[in-house]
Amino acid sequence: MRKNLTMKQLPPSERPYEKCETTGAESLSDKELLSVIIRTGTKTERADEVALRLLEYCGNDGLQSLWNMKSEDLKDIPGIGRVKSIQILCICELAKRLARGKRLVGRKVSSPEDIIAYYNIHLKYQEKESLILLILDSKNRILSEEMLSIGTINTSIADPREIFYTALKKNAVSILLLHNHPSGDPTPSTEDILVTKRIKDAGALLGIPLYDHIIIGQNSYVSLRGEKYLEF
Repeated sequence: MRKNLTMKQLPPSERPYEKCETTGAESLSDKELLSVIIRTGTKTERADEVALRLLEYCGNDGLQSLWNMKSEDLKDIPGIGRVKSIQILCICELAKRLARGKRLVGRKVSSPEDIIAYYNIHLKYQEKESLILLILDSKNRILSEEMLSIGTINTSIADPREIFYTALKKNAVSILLLHNHPSGDPTPSTEDILVTKRIKDAGALLGIPLYDHIIIGQNSYVSLRGEKYLEF
């Protein structure tokens, strides 16, 4: 039976390594790409059969599901142990960093598009809300990035005291906030607008204005400044 063949016994056109060499990595299927990463199978299964099981575990979202998997999730899959789970997690993190492009610090912010591509991959698949603070200088260049909180499935914690304590320590001239909506819909909630107004008012008192608050969804985003939810 074909299932009982080893990888070396398969035709060259069905071996991921040989296929990559002859027709390029872009020609590999999701299963074949995972086979290359997984490298070896078990005593009874080839690497591509373990890869297929991993894809089935991912469900309808396919490879996108790997973004949020933890080592424990991966090790629950027969054929994937400690080393393979670490390899897969590292490949996913590398993919995120490549997708973000050039480094963030030092980049000038003049519109949401200047930073949205950097964070879109990182945030849009998160299962919990993450709140990120960007520290800006007098020319709207990013001095640093601070992860303020990772909230529950629906609510992140935006404490103005923590925000401006961090901003003062980092010598911020102004600040920019980003957070994601795990639901995929970036429409601001009433709480989002009220919290943003509190932060804006606090920043005005301290002389550290809130430049913008950007909410990232599945395939879109909302800039509270751009959409004029608040008077900036």
